[in-house]
Amino acid sequence: MNRPLYRFLVRWLVCSLGLWIAAGFLSSSITYDNKLRVIILAGLMLAVINIVLKPALIILSLPAILFSLGLFMIIINGATVFIASKLYTPLHITNFWAAVFAGMVIGLVNYLVTAILEDVKKT
Repeated sequence: MNRPLYRFLVRWLVCSLGLWIAAGFLSSSITYDNKLRVIILAGLMLAVINIVLKPALIILSLPAILFSLGLFMIIINGATVFIASKLYTPLHITNFWAAVFAGMVIGLVNYLVTAILEDVKKT
């Protein structure tokens, strides 16, 4: 399989899984009508936003990232999740802080999946 395509598919899976877990934790703030299709398509939207828009957001907010020693990346992750919810309306996130929490969950899931895949790759 083509390596960039594999990385995109893994990113899509991680975004979808993270959104599903975050929606489970924040069921009052994140709604998706309990449809798997909504989570999968929202994960695709988020993966595309992370590829296209997130690098520009990072460059534009580089002073804030450096000043906060990288903690501003949590806000950027939340912003990408919030943008995805605004572009894909079946996924509804009520406020920005719920999106920040969802971004933290997606980051944690990404870390765990990456660690597992790297461990499998070593063996």
